[in-house]
Amino acid sequence: MSVLTGRVVRTRAERISLRVHPRALLVGFLLLLALVATSVLALTTGDYEASIPDVVRTIFGDGPPGLELIMDRFRLPRLLVGIGVGAALGASGAIFQSVSRNPLGSPDVIGFTTGSATGAILVILVYKDSNVSVATGAIAGALASAVIVYLLAYRRGVQGFRLILVGIGVSSILASVNTYLLSRASLEDARNAQLWLLGSLGGRGWQHVVPVWIALAVLLPYAVSLGRPMSMLEMGDDTARARGVPVERTRLTLVLVGVALTAVATAAAGPIGFIALAAPQVVNRLTRSDGPGLLPSALMGAVLLTAADVAGQQMFGAIQVPVGMTTGAVGGFYLVWLLAREWRKGQRR
Repeated sequence: MSVLTGRVVRTRAERISLRVHPRALLVGFLLLLALVATSVLALTTGDYEASIPDVVRTIFGDGPPGLELIMDRFRLPRLLVGIGVGAALGASGAIFQSVSRNPLGSPDVIGFTTGSATGAILVILVYKDSNVSVATGAIAGALASAVIVYLLAYRRGVQGFRLILVGIGVSSILASVNTYLLSRASLEDARNAQLWLLGSLGGRGWQHVVPVWIALAVLLPYAVSLGRPMSMLEMGDDTARARGVPVERTRLTLVLVGVALTAVATAAAGPIGFIALAAPQVVNRLTRSDGPGLLPSALMGAVLLTAADVAGQQMFGAIQVPVGMTTGAVGGFYLVWLLAREWRKGQRR
């Protein structure tokens, strides 16, 4: 059960009230500093090393010509896509874990990321000569898988545990569909699809930056505005109804917002696992809160993804590892630990 803590700040007319958590504010500030540090590292390291003053001058249009080209075409778009994708995944993970009231409630576990991959693969393999883009296919696949999971999990309402179980089953089926599609494709098409499935920020340009940040600007404030009813839902459906929350309508709205954030992130960078799963859990432990923590989770997602991308570029010399492989390797250990922890908690009950 979620416990509402913190201080309530109201305007003079009391038309607007906000619950402020001092520790969450401190954690958010520290995460913002960590994001600045990883961003500086991403912009200054690589084959063309640059100093911080050179980077600052380049951003304002007064840097060395060579660095200006590298920043404009490669480093800055890649960094902005990474921050946007990480923030979207972190926020969507917080939404789904709040809705399901379970730490395993994550779009990559429930199957929405896999559905997004299915839509993208269909475009790459079937509609490759049409005007349908991979991003459109990814978004359509995520929305379709969300509708399927929600309808299958609906029994006089949607319970969190049922949503996770149905999502895992649908994810497994869609993963098999993806494997079948790849097995029937030509070698070149299968190679292109497999490269996309790795999840990478490489080759991302300004055309990828704009949709991600527009989606964040629209969806994240809307999700934050639903913070209070989301906290009520964590107390249980009966408690939420008693406090005037329209339970199923609010839950469906939150699911749609979370799916939209996941779909946009996947469309921009491919399926990147475990950011949505880990970011809210790490934030909850830092803030010592059971609440949604949407903004800190978004910041944590951005920090984790940009740090993983920098590590993938620097750890193996000339070999650059896609960020999806880096997060998958680390996230696999985290998932094993989380499953063991949940199993031990179940044994104590």
